Amino acid sequence: MKKMLLLLLISVFTIPALAQDQFKQIIDERADEIEEQVIEWRRHFHENPELSNREFETAAYIADYLNELGLEVETEVAHTGVVALLEGGQPGPVIGLRADIDGLPVTERTDVPFKSEATGIYQGKEVGVMHACGHDTHIAMLMGVAKILTENKEQIKGTIKFIFQPAEEGAPQGEEGGAELMVKEGVLQNPEVDVIFGLHINDATPVGTLRYRSEGIMASVNSFSVEIKGKQAHGSAPWNGVDPIVTAAQIINNAQTIVSRNMELTKQAAVVTFGVIEGGVRHNIIPESVKMEGTIRALDEEMRQLIFKRFETIIQNTAESNGAEATLTIHDGYPITYNDPQLTEMMAPTLEEAADGNAVIMDAITGAEDFSFFQKEIPGFYFFIGGKAPDREAAGHHTPDFYIDESGMKLGVRTLSYLVVDYMNR
Repeated sequence: MKKMLLLLLISVFTIPALAQDQFKQIIDERADEIEEQVIEWRRHFHENPELSNREFETAAYIADYLNELGLEVETEVAHTGVVALLEGGQPGPVIGLRADIDGLPVTERTDVPFKSEATGIYQGKEVGVMHACGHDTHIAMLMGVAKILTENKEQIKGTIKFIFQPAEEGAPQGEEGGAELMVKEGVLQNPEVDVIFGLHINDATPVGTLRYRSEGIMASVNSFSVEIKGKQAHGSAPWNGVDPIVTAAQIINNAQTIVSRNMELTKQAAVVTFGVIEGGVRHNIIPESVKMEGTIRALDEEMRQLIFKRFETIIQNTAESNGAEATLTIHDGYPITYNDPQLTEMMAPTLEEAADGNAVIMDAITGAEDFSFFQKEIPGFYFFIGGKAPDREAAGHHTPDFYIDESGMKLGVRTLSYLVVDYMNR
């Protein structure tokens, strides 16, 4: 009797594992077969980039393809987003897979034959437009995943929601957009999504490598602006005025103590950076006002709130000590990109398998991602995939020379597909 029970238990746990292995073998074969198609899609999007909330042609191309696959497709989500639903042949969870689709106001300088010559309007100015962060590869990889999973939908235990998200780089001034607006419009409902996965290609990580970590993987981000009002005077007689430039310089210096003296840096990283300072029109005139702008990054919510508090105190007291007035505005931003610890532990073996053991636990970075808005609502797992060419030095994201080795995309297709299969069965 005990022997029969043991055999029954073995069969119960062995058959699903065998089915998973068979499904993954199919995924591997199809990822190989469609690699050229994925590269072709990527090159199309790279050559035709569009800015945030203006991804009209990009969205139409994506939607047309998803309709060809026979999926239930919704367009104009959060302005230009596309969402498609794949109902599997068996009951199970609802899994979200997300790719961002917007380009950047960067003029491309690479030597690739599909180089972007596109232009767009950014902050009232005509600019070059480029996929300088790899979102074109994200779209192509997720389209490849949609193709493979749709072809095998009878094997899917549950429902897959493919989310092609606009405006990850930030909506234009005065507009809403991105993941935050998608969540507000109900993208995680109807049906209710249980878990969500996302990836980002990286030009400094070798092809074939995956990088991930539990908890905070990318920082929160808030931009800020400071308006300093002084009293205009002749540059030869500063005692007749209140100098907002000197005040601004002191604020910049004093603000550096927030990170160096108030943050527990053995716990997490934090950043306060000034990126803009504007004031004055002539060498011998003390201006009436100065404007500054910058960014705040944190990997811990308590530290983030402490930065806000200390920054306000420093600005007010520094301005007052100079006889000036100052106003700090901290703008809405993105939360910390936070990988659910339980979900990370559950899915880490999947990354190891997909990358043939080449999955590395990384340090957190102070870049930011609005995938964090999805993670605020449901468990989410975000990771990085290698796109560095072995014979080319990484130029860096958001630069004119940004370059991705396209052979890295196949691992992205494989990994996202594996995550679906393993999560469904666990």
